[in-house]
Amino acid sequence: MNQTRRTSLFQTICLAGVITFTALSANTALAADKVKFQLDWLPGGDKAPIYVGIKKGFFNEMDLDVTVASGRGSTDAISKLATGNADMGLSDLVALLMAKAENDVPVSAVYSVFSKAPHAFFVPADSDITHVKDVAGKRIATSPYTSSNVFLPLLLDVNGVAPSSIKLVKADAGALNPMLLSGNIDVVISWVTDTVIYQQQAKSAGQTLRVLPWYDAGLEFYSTSVIASDRFINAHPDTTKRFVKAYKKAIDYTWKHPEESGKIVHEMVPEVDASTATDTINSIKSLVYNAVSDQDGYGAFTKERLATTWKWTAKAQNISVDSFNPEAAVNRQFIP
Repeated sequence: MNQTRRTSLFQTICLAGVITFTALSANTALAADKVKFQLDWLPGGDKAPIYVGIKKGFFNEMDLDVTVASGRGSTDAISKLATGNADMGLSDLVALLMAKAENDVPVSAVYSVFSKAPHAFFVPADSDITHVKDVAGKRIATSPYTSSNVFLPLLLDVNGVAPSSIKLVKADAGALNPMLLSGNIDVVISWVTDTVIYQQQAKSAGQTLRVLPWYDAGLEFYSTSVIASDRFINAHPDTTKRFVKAYKKAIDYTWKHPEESGKIVHEMVPEVDASTATDTINSIKSLVYNAVSDQDGYGAFTKERLATTWKWTAKAQNISVDSFNPEAAVNRQFIP
């Protein structure tokens, strides 16, 4: 073989190698694992980590292509996962425990986000109500759809308040704070995650509000968690593990950089105000990082606290604690 033919052959082999490498690289770039993520409610500062993870490239680093869908409550999110319309998402752990106990839905919690529940009373700052026990004899407004209603009787019982001593009024969620600010009722039941919006509305009316979290009044249990369909876990265990790892990184970044994270939420969901999202992120830090997460490690589900969460749930639903093992609702293999 002469020199010219050898050179030509060498060039051909090199070119083929380049083409092959380029094709492999392209295939690798296109092979990011898709994850359909289902929120348990509308986008906002409390949902910031999923948007931060996408915008900052944390999911991309894990070779994940994540899309996000808004939700209409934990039950809706669980249903979407159970029916294959989503892969992973967010849900109140209490809602998942009930769904597992009643219907054995093929969905599991894989990571704890709020180790304290966000249920709370909102009252005017000049109110004589400074503790849960002070709501005796008061008018209390709540949304008919909030899961807080399930635990209200327990909260009252733990704090020695007779249910017959309060007047419970149910109204549309959007009407609750205006009713409070106008003096038509004395107390509103909402979530700590609504604090920023409620305080902004109060400020516009020349008022301020006092927030009384229920976790300070005896109700200690897990709340918002990352959930995944059992179908997705079984088919894509490595993808699930990579998602949780990236989500953990996003949570850490969100609360270290709240202002930037609030702007990211606004950039990805323009209808969400950036400053409101930032204020929400700051206001709910105690649900994310607290004595529980310090002791047990962030994201963990301890057997003891999980059992306590189920105990409160079963008692609130007036069912036997022994009727369901809460361990069946969690999958700890993906917790970093």
